[in-house]
Amino acid sequence: MNILHLKKNIEFQNVYKNGRSFANRCFVMYVIKNELSENRLGISVSKKVGNSVVRHRITRLVREVMRLNGQLFNSGLDIVVTARTGAVDIKYSDAEAAILHLGKLHHIII
Repeated sequence: MNILHLKKNIEFQNVYKNGRSFANRCFVMYVIKNELSENRLGISVSKKVGNSVVRHRITRLVREVMRLNGQLFNSGLDIVVTARTGAVDIKYSDAEAAILHLGKLHHIII
């Protein structure tokens, strides 16, 4: 599944202001409906989480989880995943469980 990305700051700000959020130890997920037939994903990892190597690793993990499990999510959503400091040493299986848990809390998993 091809994933569209949120890239512009105004798109992120719209999701933060108008979307709903749920959090767990590793991630915060913000979700809002968009007018498209596909989902768009935004990933935010602050410098508080770690150096550039750590931040990029977390970004790759989140992108891979969404790539492999994207068909489980309802379509027509803007999703922003923000990493927390608990995600520093996370393994793929834990990241997958955390993101799917947040999706279930939002009721956006089919």
